[in-house]
Amino acid sequence: MTWELSDRDVQVDAGLLSPVRAGTPVEAAVSDRAWLAAMLAAEAALARAQARLGVVPSAAAEVISAVARNGELDVRQLALAARETANPIVGLVRAFTGLVAEVDPVAAEYVHRGSTSQDVFDTGAMLVAAHALDLMRADLRSVSEELGRHAAAHRDTVMAGRTLALHAVPTTFGLKAAGWRELVLAAEDRLGRVRREGLPISLGGAAGTLAGYLEFARVDNPADSERGTYHARLAREFAAETGLVCPRLPWHTLRTPMADLAAALAFTAGALGKFAVDVQILTRTEVGEVTEPAVAGRGSSSAMPHKRNPVLATMIRSAALQVPVLAAGLTQSLVSEDERSGGGWQAEWQLLRECLRLAGGATHTAVELAAGLEVHADRMRANVDLTGGQLVSERIAAVLAPLLGKAAAKRLLSEASDEARKAGLPLGDVLADAAELKGLVPPEELRDLCDPERYTGAAGALVDGALRDVPGAVG
Repeated sequence: MTWELSDRDVQVDAGLLSPVRAGTPVEAAVSDRAWLAAMLAAEAALARAQARLGVVPSAAAEVISAVARNGELDVRQLALAARETANPIVGLVRAFTGLVAEVDPVAAEYVHRGSTSQDVFDTGAMLVAAHALDLMRADLRSVSEELGRHAAAHRDTVMAGRTLALHAVPTTFGLKAAGWRELVLAAEDRLGRVRREGLPISLGGAAGTLAGYLEFARVDNPADSERGTYHARLAREFAAETGLVCPRLPWHTLRTPMADLAAALAFTAGALGKFAVDVQILTRTEVGEVTEPAVAGRGSSSAMPHKRNPVLATMIRSAALQVPVLAAGLTQSLVSEDERSGGGWQAEWQLLRECLRLAGGATHTAVELAAGLEVHADRMRANVDLTGGQLVSERIAAVLAPLLGKAAAKRLLSEASDEARKAGLPLGDVLADAAELKGLVPPEELRDLCDPERYTGAAGALVDGALRDVPGAVG
């Protein structure tokens, strides 16, 4: 059997292989159409900035801006044309200039005045990233609020702390939720810093000297008495028009903005991935301590009708495993040759979009997971009791060491734990019958020492400090 793809099929990435971002706000925010709109916005902002400095007529800048907002360009045709130039800007400028010329032939002469492809593309990329980061940060704030609610509600809900997959010592679900929240807050902080300080305009001209901009300024406004500062004034005006920051130097091959953005996105995905993988573990049938929000039809298996799979956590975890790998590709763009990279720059584009939409899809999905997470405190307590008090052996060792000596106390506890496990008895009962402890520790005190609710350490205080956003709570 053979099959063929229609032209429509090859043009559209509908998210079939990436459900974590399918239908989420970030998907539209980083689409081809959004990228095109951002590049046109960059062209218009540049014209307005030049008009402020007397290089472009104000009327021309107004026409360019209006056409950039309302003009219709064929994204697919621009993509195909980009095969002839290795970037979409050459075709975009040609088509955009034609649209402006239909409105005002004079204004068309000022499109892309002195500029270069990378300035427009990179500025557009930063505008796309800014929009995507705004969406993510709003989602992360919602996630942190929901996790804070869980932390407060379950401040003292005892559960088994697990290390290397096994019961270790008691903890509380409130502390676990506070930990998830801490990561989410850190992710929002990192994205916030990048959004405020790390998304710059690109303004360098053909090779980072701004020579083209300066030459057109000399020709178009020979009366400018501050010609020596024109490049700085243009950068400031361009930044003001776009809402982006003004870099110290052109960054055509100084790819710090991409590396910083990649690092923040990778951290964000990883922070949410920790939340997701913990939920996956705690929702296992034999654990059953949390479940995802119940939605009719969600999580069904194609072969096993009884299952309700943790699909939200699964999608978030999938993004968390992909973004750091893609981010590494963006980071290696720091190794860019000369004043314009042939291939290195182009390699960033799809990696950046995937990082943005995967991280953005994960943040949006995490809102629903955090808000609807069902916590089963009774199951947590039942799991704590599975080992009959052995979860607090660390505490008992600390109490018995001064009485028996450290080595003897550890030996006694090891033997008692083995006996309790084999006989199915509570550890406190076995210790109460131990000859070594006769007359040293009353049986009822031993049983109290084995109560896991009395050995959660500073968990409650740590939760309180975290929810007050008090730094240094551990110290």
